Amino acid sequence: MAKRTIADVDVAGKTVLMRVDFNVPLDDQRRITDDLRIQMALPSIRSVLDRGGKLILMSHLGRPEGGPGDEKYSLRPTAVRLAELLGREVRFATDAVGEDACAQASQLTEGGVLVLENLRFYKGEKKGDPEFARKLASLGDIYCNDAFGTCHRTDASMVAVPQAMQGKPKVVGFLVAKEVQYLSDAIAKPARPFVAVLGGAKVADKVNVIQNLLGICDQVLIGGAMAYTFSLAQGGKVGGSLVEPDKVELARHLLAQGGDKLKLPVDTHCGDAFRGDCQKLVASAGEIPDGYQGLDIGPRTAQLYADIVRQAGTVVWNGPMGVFEMPPFDAGTRAVAEAIAEGSGTSIIGGGDSAAAIAQLGFADRVTHISTGGGASLAMLEGQKFAAVELLDDK
Repeated sequence: MAKRTIADVDVAGKTVLMRVDFNVPLDDQRRITDDLRIQMALPSIRSVLDRGGKLILMSHLGRPEGGPGDEKYSLRPTAVRLAELLGREVRFATDAVGEDACAQASQLTEGGVLVLENLRFYKGEKKGDPEFARKLASLGDIYCNDAFGTCHRTDASMVAVPQAMQGKPKVVGFLVAKEVQYLSDAIAKPARPFVAVLGGAKVADKVNVIQNLLGICDQVLIGGAMAYTFSLAQGGKVGGSLVEPDKVELARHLLAQGGDKLKLPVDTHCGDAFRGDCQKLVASAGEIPDGYQGLDIGPRTAQLYADIVRQAGTVVWNGPMGVFEMPPFDAGTRAVAEAIAEGSGTSIIGGGDSAAAIAQLGFADRVTHISTGGGASLAMLEGQKFAAVELLDDK
């Protein structure tokens, strides 16, 4: 999936329409609490500006129900933060395809930056509306996709806009190029042993990932609440643990498909309430007593999983092993994260809660790659093709 990048096109004097992922968390005072997604887009942004290009940035933020003017979902704070990071003026348009966007786009000079208002203020964005896409496309001479977190979606800005820019360069930004390289290489040509660590609450959310990875991994390690649905499928006792009764048959199918490759916890750290100060005990897998719920993998499982991932040539991790935000039920996630950090193989953290956990536990600088897109990274691990990337220019 080798695509032309923003570095491969001449941007001098031209307007680059770049799709970024500025869907950042904001507090009640509309202050950004984590600007990582803005920072990750900076290399592509600077590449355009340093070479004399004009830059128009478009993104979504949250799930607004209204239109432009809803300050709760305005992208204005991201423009302010971007200006601080770049040390230069960043313009902001109060709409995305209206009079202000068109006027400000026409006034951009070389090295100028304009952030458009939230794309999801327009129903045409989620619907992939061609007319909405045509209006956006008319603003740029070059299209650049640097929004990996939405690459698995078919929103107008991801698919219909580049389709509308016939005959114009359509490239990836550095972030998307890096994400696609790591995740696609992990699937296509992993160094072995290839180990996947999958956590989270629901089997349903990970079934396609499990099925795909069972075909290419040497071992798939299961943690998180979805382990209890697998335990139920084996006839085990799960007490008050979070389970999906309607997915038990699916879990049985995956157990049969996985055989020795599919590793389940051998013990569980339990509590009699969902609190850090609850009564606790460690139970063997399938033997959780009534009145208790599983909240983390147990110490024997943590040691077993850590030994496996430490020896991996490639390890992909998506989903915590337990309630990592609530000590002492962060121990299993911490043990796995530390073992991944200590290993000498390629380590890929699949966004979302896994990325938050690896950062919170202090191991972010000791892994090979942390994905910025939880849903997109899962989709890639499922083996999905992304229309938003496929339609861009090949190298």
